[in-house]
Amino acid sequence: MTHFGIICPAATGHLNPMTTLGLGLKQRGHRVTVVGIPDAQSKTLAAGLEFREIGGSEFPAGISKESLAKLGELSGLAALKYTIYLVQQSAVMLLEQGPAAVKEAGIEALLVDQVSPGGGTIADYLGIPFISSGGSLLLNQEEGVPPFFTSWNYSPSWWARLRNRGAYYLFERLRLPIRQMVNEYRQRWKLPSHSNPNDQYSQLAQLSQLPAELDFPRQELPQWLHYTGPYHNPSSRSPVPFPYEQLTGQPLIYASMGTIQNRLLEIFQCIAKACEGLDVQLVISLGGSTSPESLAKLPGSPLVVEYAPQLELLQKATLTITHAGPNTVLESLSNAVPMVGIPITNDQPGTAARLAWAGAGEMIPQARLSVPRLREAIKRVLTENSYKQNAVRLQKAIQSAGGVSRAADIIEQVVSTGKPVLAQTR
Repeated sequence: MTHFGIICPAATGHLNPMTTLGLGLKQRGHRVTVVGIPDAQSKTLAAGLEFREIGGSEFPAGISKESLAKLGELSGLAALKYTIYLVQQSAVMLLEQGPAAVKEAGIEALLVDQVSPGGGTIADYLGIPFISSGGSLLLNQEEGVPPFFTSWNYSPSWWARLRNRGAYYLFERLRLPIRQMVNEYRQRWKLPSHSNPNDQYSQLAQLSQLPAELDFPRQELPQWLHYTGPYHNPSSRSPVPFPYEQLTGQPLIYASMGTIQNRLLEIFQCIAKACEGLDVQLVISLGGSTSPESLAKLPGSPLVVEYAPQLELLQKATLTITHAGPNTVLESLSNAVPMVGIPITNDQPGTAARLAWAGAGEMIPQARLSVPRLREAIKRVLTENSYKQNAVRLQKAIQSAGGVSRAADIIEQVVSTGKPVLAQTR
């Protein structure tokens, strides 16, 4: 038995898949502890895992409930900059308090979200193995692939590579304080500096929740990168009540802007207007952004709830309208549900671009969102068979990728051998 530690942001989109992976390891007889701020405790315990708190009044909370609420009011570049600031604050706290917390808990190996840049450095300092896991899109930089924060389509042309290179350069300028800070700790702890953005990820195994078929073509990934498919399990989440008796039996459109970028209430207004008059039932999950009573007079009288049991509703859905957060996209595709993506910021544009590239949905950037444009996209995805066919194709790819079981196999192999676990095929 191995005692694993999980380091990831307290945001739902990162914590849900990581605790699901942790539960899979626990069911194999391992011990699993999440190391994080108090905001992560309730979801951790609901998943049946242990929790070790870090933080305190002397450190900023970083990615906390309050900061995520502020982030939810932003979009585009402003939201991306604020996210980078939050990651930096979280990294300061993690690097200061993480080593002692991990050591005192007796943790023997770490699972580190790619969005937690200090996690791998803590493992290196303590001399324990770590595995990188993508709670979002792969953040590995490669000039042939558009950056995760852009809605650009893939192109092998020279001009696209030049465009991508410029965007990566600007991104690295924004996150330079994070890399400098991590390298300061590495120097203090007599570890080699990270000179490349990809250096921060594990040299033993890197896991991606995407199926390979949903990612853009890549040529420069390490041999130990594994496309395992998503990690989701209803038993690792707290139950959510829902008025199933109010479902009409009409084709169900499930609309969710996630739990962070969900405070732009005009988007819910636009979704309701676009669905009005169609032979469908619209269910809107507000993700905690406001109460259903505040949106009680939406056009078409959709069923509006504060939170929804997403995994269960997607089994009944015909179409998902989403911010294109990776978890909602992957959970929809696991049920062969095509989508219309309305990306707001961070990795959502890149996820929506991949969704459209794979033919399983349409993308409408927030800046171009309008009722007529959204209504046309909804009708197109509902009526043209190719979207459903591609969603089924990706569902099969997810099923064959292996999910939690495959990821757990790789993690156990890393711990038992101490050597890189190479992907069999790419």
